Amino acid sequence: MPGIIYGGDVDAVPLTLNSNELAKAMQLEAFYSQILNVVVEGKGEQAVVRDMQRHPASEKVQHIDFLRIRADRPIQVSVPIHFIDEDKCVGVKQGGGQIVHNMTEVEISCLPGDLPEFLEVYMAQVEVNQSVHLSDLALPDGVSIVALMHGSDRDANVVSVQMPRGGLEEEEAAEAAEAAAEEGGEEPGEGAGGDAEGGEEASED
Repeated sequence: MPGIIYGGDVDAVPLTLNSNELAKAMQLEAFYSQILNVVVEGKGEQAVVRDMQRHPASEKVQHIDFLRIRADRPIQVSVPIHFIDEDKCVGVKQGGGQIVHNMTEVEISCLPGDLPEFLEVYMAQVEVNQSVHLSDLALPDGVSIVALMHGSDRDANVVSVQMPRGGLEEEEAAEAAEAAAEEGGEEPGEGAGGDAEGGEEASED
């Protein structure tokens, strides 16, 4: 498989990669976000995956780009987000909501030595209609979120707990019916029953 490695104030070098070995490596989550040792002309070079070109129909990787790294220069890499304790989420277990994932990875900036394998979001205490934003993520020392480096207006929603649409409509309808009954001074359905009885008496006369 063809590829290329570039960056680090060194000329770009075209690569020919072993497809079978690459396919095995790509099955690991860390392949896409961690520092790799790429062998170039018998010498190992540290790099990260920068881009992959896939076939539009089969999604098979056709070309891969690696970016060389230097220990003293920050890099920008997308790392996966792990959602912890979703089965214990109060918004789901007690509130009847559903977890909605808006992001599964996030681009971070850090020195190579500070690069985390992933970031974690703890879902146990997230309630219905509550959202977790980028600014809520716990970051290791030396790690920044690229989007937030461009301003607070980039503070995107990562995950939230929302009521299912049908359940929300039923709840709103029940609240509306209860409010209407309180305003009319009668229980829901009471007025309808009275009209029916009056109609029967009129037909008998």
